[in-house]
Amino acid sequence: MNYDIIVVGGGHAGCEACLASARLHHKTLLITGNKNNIADMPCNPSIGGPAKGIIVREIDALGGEMANNIDHSSLQMKMLNTKKGPAVRALRAQGDKITYPEQMINTLETTPNLTILEAMVEDLIVENNTVQGVILEDGTKIVSKIVILTTGTYLKGTVLVGSMKTPSGPHGEKPSKHLSDTLRKLGFTIQRLKTGTPPRIQKDSIDFSKTEIEPGDEKAYAFSFDHAPLYQPKDQLPCYLTYTTAQTHQIIHEHLTESSMYGGYVEGVGPRYCPSIEDKVVRFQDKERHQLFLEPESKYYDDIYLQGFSTSMPHEIQEQMVKSIPGLEHAIIKKYAYAIEYDAIDPTQLKQSLETKLIENLFTAGQINGTSGYEEAAGQGLIAGINASLKLNHKPPLILKRNEAYIGVLIDDLVTKGTKEPYRMLTSRAEYRLLLRHDNADLRLRKYGYEIGLISKEKYERLKKKEAQIEDLISLLKSHKITPKQEVNAYLEANGSTPLYDGITLYQLLKRPEITMTEIAHFISLDSYEKEVLEQVEIMDRYEGYIKKANQEAEKMLSMESIIIPQEFDYQLVHNLATEARQKLEAIRPTSLGQASRISGVNPADIAILSVMLKKQEQRKINV
Repeated sequence: MNYDIIVVGGGHAGCEACLASARLHHKTLLITGNKNNIADMPCNPSIGGPAKGIIVREIDALGGEMANNIDHSSLQMKMLNTKKGPAVRALRAQGDKITYPEQMINTLETTPNLTILEAMVEDLIVENNTVQGVILEDGTKIVSKIVILTTGTYLKGTVLVGSMKTPSGPHGEKPSKHLSDTLRKLGFTIQRLKTGTPPRIQKDSIDFSKTEIEPGDEKAYAFSFDHAPLYQPKDQLPCYLTYTTAQTHQIIHEHLTESSMYGGYVEGVGPRYCPSIEDKVVRFQDKERHQLFLEPESKYYDDIYLQGFSTSMPHEIQEQMVKSIPGLEHAIIKKYAYAIEYDAIDPTQLKQSLETKLIENLFTAGQINGTSGYEEAAGQGLIAGINASLKLNHKPPLILKRNEAYIGVLIDDLVTKGTKEPYRMLTSRAEYRLLLRHDNADLRLRKYGYEIGLISKEKYERLKKKEAQIEDLISLLKSHKITPKQEVNAYLEANGSTPLYDGITLYQLLKRPEITMTEIAHFISLDSYEKEVLEQVEIMDRYEGYIKKANQEAEKMLSMESIIIPQEFDYQLVHNLATEARQKLEAIRPTSLGQASRISGVNPADIAILSVMLKKQEQRKINV
């Protein structure tokens, strides 16, 4: 059996990787331990959220599948941070844990060039530091030109509950016992990470009268740029809000050493930004309570996900903890919480294309790279699938810059800084977040998707039409002037805006915070413009100064990115570099001066010295 690309693992990273590969006309094999667990949501039943929702939009803009899949399987949608600026707004959906994977499996099965095989990969075929394929648990060898590892939490996965440690995947499946040993033998640094999940509660055992209802938004949304919203707001399922109590905290303190973490049974490092409930209680002792969300998992069954209550306490202690929460006094736990440990590689051993530095044609994506979250995994999987395909076609890889995409920030952080804990994407990690908004992901990235071959000409033409409408509307607003006539000022004052004393353009008027496109439509007809065009122009106009400043800062960054550091560059020749800087530079081997400047332990003085050395070398080449 020979393939162009083998993808190992059918989680969110694996799905995007194999779809990108197959859609780009490469013979692709997806190997997964259990076909029924493809695109599974073993933890939170949601897609999106702060920063993550923008990643989903970027995946869609590039031609990935996650946005389309969640649009067809959502139970509820909300636009977060609507009272804040556009840089932090993001869409979040409650996903149906039955429908979401079913639809993804159907998409995979109906995609040409893609084969699915149920098996466990336990070894790699490697010759001359180049991967040649995989070896299955039963010894079967499958040859391929490229292998993409998207193994999730299955590399030596171990489930922890109290003092009990059980080798297992999230659903009791067999973990991969030997693949991480193979990676270690090949020279990869392996680290042990941990994540966890909360209990699931039987719906009819909950007293919702003691909780606060959290309905979906009254406005309908879609993650994908390619269709209108696919649901009616009135049909959304509600979530509910409740809180821990003093009794909850007391139970946790009394039984703290019985948890896997505080009992000393955990080896791996857990996610800082998604801690267990016992960790919250210990670390934030000044807080009297912590909020918890009761979230539906599916419309086909009644399990309720207790968001914010991840724990590794023994089952009997979980019972006490859960029943101390308002509304859950008579709760029936359908599935107990647990922690899970797994092996991951040090992501600084990756190129920015997500190909490994040690083994040619071996790519990795998702939790194996130290990330947490479905969205981070899917974004990496898409890029790995794209770049594996581009490499087979002898084309340069797609490297998204930090000012172009959250996916670019994510990958750059991983390969440049590494991570010692599960990495979660946050808006604060993106220094150009005003440029990386929910509303403009298609304007930023769809051209790349089209050039690669994942976006059709029809979809690209729709983007060009949108861009033309934006330019046309901006031109119209700048050319249409209003003067301080009585009727104009009366209208402005009636809408909470100050009267005019001089003539101004509608473009200038729209900069007023109290003025929206609704008020602008009083002066000119906007009927010919799409709603998303009106929204885009309003943001571009109102935040014009801030966007201009962000672009100027990005240009400075890009000027450093253009200074290439040869991979064979000898840092020993740069005599005045700090020892730590030299060690980090030699280990990570940055491709540019910009990437070098973001390495922890490399200071501005080191960058200045390195810049001078690189210029001298370039000058010598010119003189020769």
